[in-house]
Amino acid sequence: MMAADTINIQMSESKSNSITAIVKSYSRRLMGFIRKRVANEADAEDILQDVFYQLLGNKEPIDQITTWLFTVARNKITDRSRKKQTVPMDGLFFEAEDGEPVEWMEILMDNSSNPETLYLRTLFRETLKEALDELPEDQKQAFILNEMDGIPFKQIADETGIPVNTLISRKRYAVLHLRTKLADLHEALKNY
Repeated sequence: MMAADTINIQMSESKSNSITAIVKSYSRRLMGFIRKRVANEADAEDILQDVFYQLLGNKEPIDQITTWLFTVARNKITDRSRKKQTVPMDGLFFEAEDGEPVEWMEILMDNSSNPETLYLRTLFRETLKEALDELPEDQKQAFILNEMDGIPFKQIADETGIPVNTLISRKRYAVLHLRTKLADLHEALKNY
């Protein structure tokens, strides 16, 4: 039994030495590759770290380490750019004519018993519900879970088995649809 433990420790040390050598050999080239494709240094460093973290967790043999590292880096860059393209619910609303953002959430979440505010809140909720009901079920669920329930995409992906990028895409389509459907309401509320 002692021999098996020793073999595992030796293999771990060997793997650790191999990864350290790979990091030393490829860090500069990978960082240069990543920097050319992302907007800032912090993102580039995060992506580089993610690539090496994936290497560390990889259980499969890698035949072409250079190709593997650059492919993973390219995929991480693509994933990051997709994540930055998500449209929050605030993006459903527009700016006032003077360029100032409209404080829609203040109006809609106002608990006062002002009849106009009550009417606007009811109108918005009804319009939103109708627009959500027009969506395909997968888009509707992605939007509701992430935006309304506040559940991170990663958690939704872990629970459903649906890839994060698919969830992001579904939410984006939902937001685009909702924007269109709420544009008329926006026009009516613009002068509130």
